[in-house]
Amino acid sequence: MAERPYVMLSCGMSIDGYVDDAADERLLLSNDADFDRVDAVRAQHDAIMVGAGTVRQDNPRLLVRSAARRADRAARGLPPHPIKVTVTGQGGLDPSAAFFTQGAVEKLVYCARPAVEKARERLGHVATVLDAGEPVELEPVLADLHARGVRRLMVEGGQTMHTQFLTAGLADELQLVIAPVFVGDSRAPRFVGDGRFPWCAGRRAVLAGVRQIGDVVLLRYALSERFGTA
Repeated sequence: MAERPYVMLSCGMSIDGYVDDAADERLLLSNDADFDRVDAVRAQHDAIMVGAGTVRQDNPRLLVRSAARRADRAARGLPPHPIKVTVTGQGGLDPSAAFFTQGAVEKLVYCARPAVEKARERLGHVATVLDAGEPVELEPVLADLHARGVRRLMVEGGQTMHTQFLTAGLADELQLVIAPVFVGDSRAPRFVGDGRFPWCAGRRAVLAGVRQIGDVVLLRYALSERFGTA
C-alpha cells in the first residue's frame, strides 16, 4: 500500500445514531464547547474531507474559526485553514457553495473519471479537479493527498464517506460525540450505512478515551496501530 495520511474520522450523533433529522434545516447536535473543540482539532490537521452530499446538504465552510488558532498555524508556516477536500461521482457541485468560496485555501475535488472533464468545466475556476478513477477509490486519493504534503486528514462526513473509510480499514482514529437527544426518524441520515466493518463482536474497536463536554460525551476510538502516532 502507498503511503497515506493519518486519517481521523469526526462525527456527532444522537443517542439513537442519527447525524441529522429529516427537516430542511440542519440539526445542531453539539454545544458551543464542543464546536470549539472541533475547531481546535481542525487547526491540527493539514486537510479536511467531506463527501459531495455534505457539500450540497450542509454547505459547510470547513474553516478554522479562532483567530488565535489561525495565527498559530501561520506562525508554523501553514495556511490559516486546512486544505479542503471533497469526493464526487458526478461532479455536479455548485461553484458558489461555501466549500469553494469561503477561505483563502486550496480546494481539491476528487472526481470519478467519466465526469472529470465536465467537473473541470464547472469547478476548475474555484478548485483543482483530480481524476479519482472509476469507480472512485479512496486509497489512490489518500496516496495523492500524501504526495501533496497532507500528513493528517480529518474526515467530517457524511454517511457515505464514513462508511467507505471504515469498511476499507483506512481510518486510524474515530472521534464520536453523542448528543443527549433522540431523532427517531428512519428518513434521517445515520452515522454509517450498511457494510462489512472490520470491527465486530469478534474484533472490538479499542476505546481510547471518554470525555464529558457539557451535555455531550466524546468517545475516542483507536482503529489502527497508527493511532496517536501523527
